[in-house]
Amino acid sequence: MGRPWGVLTGVRPTKKARKLLSQGISYANLPKILRKEYKLHKPKINLLLATMQNQEIVQCESLVDFYVNIPICPTRCSYCSFISAELKYVEKILPDYLDVLVQEIHDAKEIIAQNNLKVRSVYVGGGTPTVLSATQLEQILMELDFGKVEFTVECGRPDTITKEKLLVLKKYGVSRISINPQTFSEKTLQKIQRKHTVQDVFDAFALAKSMGFSINMDLIAGFEGENFATFKKSLGKAMDLKPDNLTVHTLSIKRGSCLQGQRVTNKTVSKMVNFASKKLLRAGYVPYYLYRQKNQLGNLENIGYTRPGKQCIFNVDSMEETVSIMACGANAISKMVDHKNQKITRAANAKFLPDYINRIKEEINKKINLFQNK
Repeated sequence: MGRPWGVLTGVRPTKKARKLLSQGISYANLPKILRKEYKLHKPKINLLLATMQNQEIVQCESLVDFYVNIPICPTRCSYCSFISAELKYVEKILPDYLDVLVQEIHDAKEIIAQNNLKVRSVYVGGGTPTVLSATQLEQILMELDFGKVEFTVECGRPDTITKEKLLVLKKYGVSRISINPQTFSEKTLQKIQRKHTVQDVFDAFALAKSMGFSINMDLIAGFEGENFATFKKSLGKAMDLKPDNLTVHTLSIKRGSCLQGQRVTNKTVSKMVNFASKKLLRAGYVPYYLYRQKNQLGNLENIGYTRPGKQCIFNVDSMEETVSIMACGANAISKMVDHKNQKITRAANAKFLPDYINRIKEEINKKINLFQNK
């Protein structure tokens, strides 16, 4: 199989392709350059070009996406390497975290107003934001009053989703959520410590769908103990639900994860990813964002598929780094995109909740300095 992405090492292949176009390479010659100079395999070139065609790229200095991070989960999945705390370990300081987060959101909104910026989309991620209670969610969501914009909350774990919480999301204008099974194998769910069942996924999806949410689902190809038939079955069950978006991730094993057993072969995981692509395209989905990570099986990628017209603005903006991001919360990273000088400047908040709480004035000052010349 070799290296399907050739010598490309960055996490954003589409950015490289757009850079080549900006340097004078014609769109017609782009496939040739990607194949000869960067050694991409033809299927990846086709995927790259299709993804670019399904993206709406906006470059406007006065726009900003607003991101809020809730780096807390009910339990830690065995494959996860994100900096996210289990709820049981941070319950005592959670009220303090939310109070400080509200303070940062207030100050971030002032920075936006003072710099004449306009919020393009809002995204509450993590972690698992719906690990919070309905009351705690409302404490945060009521501050994110930016009018009629795309508003996403990453629910993720179906065992954290309740009607009470979804009603709060609806109350404050949330239009998009994610419900991420990762797999529809009960055996694998237990092995990766997801602590929920397949039926929980079906129940959460039906509830959210009945309330009118646009829903994204995630699947992961390459779990230890799964074969092609297992993945094919999971994909089929996810597609039967007809989510607006379906993201297919290739398993990435990093040092911070607990999953260190024997995994599927590169040939098998490639077969899984290729099958998903063909199946989703035939069903009318199109690829609209993709990114790569270190240590992905088969040197592959993560691909976000969507029904036409249901693309998530924030996913495109953040992956392509075309719009500045105002980010609040522990381990949140703000970005200021300077198109004129082709420069991106970042300001990262403290990674862990106690440090973030203690350094909140410093975090706010970072944002003031970051955006003062916007």
